[in-house]
Amino acid sequence: MPTERAQTPRGGLREQHKARRRARILDATRELLREGPESVIGTERIAERAEVAPATVYNLIGPREKIWQALADAFMDELEVRLAALGSADPRDVVRSTVQLFVGDPVVSRRMVRGWEESGLVLDRGPLVRLRRAMADARTRGLLRADVDTDALATAVSTSCVGALHQWVATLIDDDEFLANALFALEVALAAAAAEPYRDQLLAPLRTRGAV
Repeated sequence: MPTERAQTPRGGLREQHKARRRARILDATRELLREGPESVIGTERIAERAEVAPATVYNLIGPREKIWQALADAFMDELEVRLAALGSADPRDVVRSTVQLFVGDPVVSRRMVRGWEESGLVLDRGPLVRLRRAMADARTRGLLRADVDTDALATAVSTSCVGALHQWVATLIDDDEFLANALFALEVALAAAAAEPYRDQLLAPLRTRGAV
């Protein structure tokens, strides 16, 4: 009696092939950026390095300016993986992991940030979403006051972190200063919104820094 074999749906195989080619395209783009941070990275060069047709780059990524959005999406995918591996809802982990991801590949990160600005694209995903969840979780756990608008608090922290990011992109501050400035913005926000039982605990990092 013949046995049935599990078969991968055709659509599933096609999607896997597309995902692999897309990953090759993004890897090729990162390699080219590291080799020439200030050079113009065109579709033809990316296609040649990724060993695909230029039309494939256009079909899977889009016009050249869309490469920055694709790199940013890959960045967020990696951030989600790192945060899931930590299994933590601490907003400090969101900030720390985000900064570490940027500084882990500085040439690509700096060019990617500049590319966002030049393209005028609006990112659909970003660390702010994760930070909002973490802040809301801190309020649920009683660390922050019940009356605190955690979305507004997360947005204020994110604005400060973006400022630190741009200083880092411009090489005005180094990796350690980038992380320190981003965490300082978060610690100030947490201390300001602390529930009374946790006030001393959340003020401790600022006292250590001599900020209060």
